[in-house]
Amino acid sequence: MIPQQAPTLKRALSLPKMVFYGLGTTIGAGIYALIGELAGVSGYLAPMAFLVASVLAGLTALSFAELSSRYPHAAGTAAYTQVGFNLKPLSTLVGLLVILAGLVSSAALLHAFSGYFFKLVPWPTHWIILSTALILGAFALWGIVQAVWFTAALTLLGLIGLVWVIAVSVSALDQLPMLWPELLPGASFSSWGIVLAGTLLAFYAFIGFEDMVAVAEEVNDVQRTLPKAIILTLVLTTLLYLSIMLLAVLSIPPELFANSSAPLALLYEHHTQKNPQWIIWISLFAIIDGALIQIIMASRVLYGLSSQGQLPAWLGQINPKTHTPVYATILAICTVIILAFIGNLSSLAQLTSWIMLLVFTLVNLALWRIKRREVQFKQPINTSKAAHTHAFNVPIKLTLLAFLASLGFVLLETYRIFS
Repeated sequence: MIPQQAPTLKRALSLPKMVFYGLGTTIGAGIYALIGELAGVSGYLAPMAFLVASVLAGLTALSFAELSSRYPHAAGTAAYTQVGFNLKPLSTLVGLLVILAGLVSSAALLHAFSGYFFKLVPWPTHWIILSTALILGAFALWGIVQAVWFTAALTLLGLIGLVWVIAVSVSALDQLPMLWPELLPGASFSSWGIVLAGTLLAFYAFIGFEDMVAVAEEVNDVQRTLPKAIILTLVLTTLLYLSIMLLAVLSIPPELFANSSAPLALLYEHHTQKNPQWIIWISLFAIIDGALIQIIMASRVLYGLSSQGQLPAWLGQINPKTHTPVYATILAICTVIILAFIGNLSSLAQLTSWIMLLVFTLVNLALWRIKRREVQFKQPINTSKAAHTHAFNVPIKLTLLAFLASLGFVLLETYRIFS
């Protein structure tokens, strides 16, 4: 009898699906969840904080684009650090940090969701979080194609909501000549300190590359598709974030905007004088879109680490019908619920940012080490010739700059936390 082949992940994700997948994990997190929090931290300098965060994220996005084309594995960042440092304990640690960051992020988004949902249906927060998490878990278990189609639909709805808000708020640009000096930081250390404080929070809005590379084994023509999807996601996200944040601070004083649990609904109501119920509904869907993607990402990294022997084998078991890692997904859902019950939006978002900055620092350093060894030995490191031929290549100096920038923000955030 011929032994049956073990079920594997299914390659079914094209470039458009991956862009929607990437936008889904960033749009809900940044615009619909944290825009009010950022206004409270940086005030009129919030657009500048978003711009600095986009540059920092962009440097790391380039590293992820190259690494994903070289090493298209579900373990993602763990696999990259393993190649870069050849230290299995460090690789496992990085994988676990990515999983933790994704689950903390998902918990933060569930809190943001409950804030919007409460405006429509005044249920207890814990019941909103629990029921929503279980519904998202069901979609994650259903199958990657179904889950991505669902997230794509939610992402499209979220994009429509953002364009709608931008369209009704564009008249706020009339205030730009008068408020322009307020939008630029001065030469003082305190002014840039406000920008950097906001950058650390705004950076949360740009994380998502680790989500995208985690589904590498489910992407068609992954060496070409995934790098393009990462770059397109970054560009589109940056344009949307800067537009919304600029219109927000030009429309409403930041201190008032910061006190709203549904900031985009407030912005819409301010300009239209209409009930913002539709924006609230769209906000709800955009936020849970990001939460679902984080759960999918965490389950895939758990699967990837298990398949490489770095975590228990049961976490790598795939359902033969749905082609999803069942036990890894269930563990992710349970962890998200616990984190959501014990944390709040701001603290969870800041913890996610710190963890991902640490991970991005190690990933950037790993790529720099790989490229440096290739220069020395004049051959690709631990990759096939085909993968090396089609790799998205980043100049080695830019990779070093990405490492130094990430490290600087890790140290800054660590100092802020413990000072």
